[in-house]
Amino acid sequence: MAIVLGAALMGAVLAAVHHAEVVAHRVGEPLGTLILALAVTLIEVALIVSMMVAGGPQNAALARDAVYSAVMLICNGVVGICLLVGGMRHREQSFRVEGAAAAYATLVAVTALALVLPSFTTSSPGPTYTRSQLAFAAVSSLVLWGLFVFVQTVRHRDYFLPPEGTEDENAHLPAASAGQAWAASGLLLVSLVAVVGLAKILSPSIEAAVTAAGAPEAVIGIAIAMLVLLPETLAAVRAARANRIQTSLNLSLGSALACIGLTIPAVVTVSVLFDIPLVLGLGAKDLVLLGLTFLVGTITLGSGRTNVMLGAVHLVLFAVFLFLSFVP
Repeated sequence: MAIVLGAALMGAVLAAVHHAEVVAHRVGEPLGTLILALAVTLIEVALIVSMMVAGGPQNAALARDAVYSAVMLICNGVVGICLLVGGMRHREQSFRVEGAAAAYATLVAVTALALVLPSFTTSSPGPTYTRSQLAFAAVSSLVLWGLFVFVQTVRHRDYFLPPEGTEDENAHLPAASAGQAWAASGLLLVSLVAVVGLAKILSPSIEAAVTAAGAPEAVIGIAIAMLVLLPETLAAVRAARANRIQTSLNLSLGSALACIGLTIPAVVTVSVLFDIPLVLGLGAKDLVLLGLTFLVGTITLGSGRTNVMLGAVHLVLFAVFLFLSFVP
């Protein structure tokens, strides 16, 4: 049964990527990548919230583990494999530094507010926030994410478009009609619901495997995050192979921002309404890895050009994250 469900999950992932690309080709950049990132994030938030309510106090750190895993997976795993694949196929690729800088600065700010500061505040014991601090963090995260979307889609939309002279291998493909785009949007939502639903069904098997292996409970959050983010990962890698590294970065960084900007307000609301304790602060090991990730990312995204070496560095950091999750 697990094999059958796994095959169905992969089919749902491939379907989601296909329908997302149809919609993106119709509406253009950067709105196309925003649609996929937002759709996946909303369903991911629903999954986290439902597990929090069902699990109660024992899932106090679930949101933290899920968000942290998503950030590390996207910033190191997805970005790394996109840079590596794009560099192997096209040697060097170009992107707009202005857009990457805006996205990365926002990501660093909201991540520090949500996952770093709770470990250092003193009003509440442990790596937690008080209710007023939770409310402030939730509003701040939502405001920063909303402002970023406004800048990305309205005020400075050109920052997130491919640089002039970049050859898109898929540019010659005809755009879908309005009817086909609407149908693809509906099928995209259905596919993403199937991805999350199948991931949730498979989660007991994942938990049993993690327990049998003697791995820490945080590994469960990593495995589920990998399953949920499969559509975005595959779409980003395919864009990099087609010489659309700008699209890959828009999708990757936008997904990480949406994950934090929407998840934190949602889990804070659930925590207050259902009186569920919420642990957000990271431990020392994870803080070091997060800081190293952001430092390397600042260097990687500061030149506007990519190559295989930059991708390899990010993938090694992702391997370190996975290894230390199993062997803390």
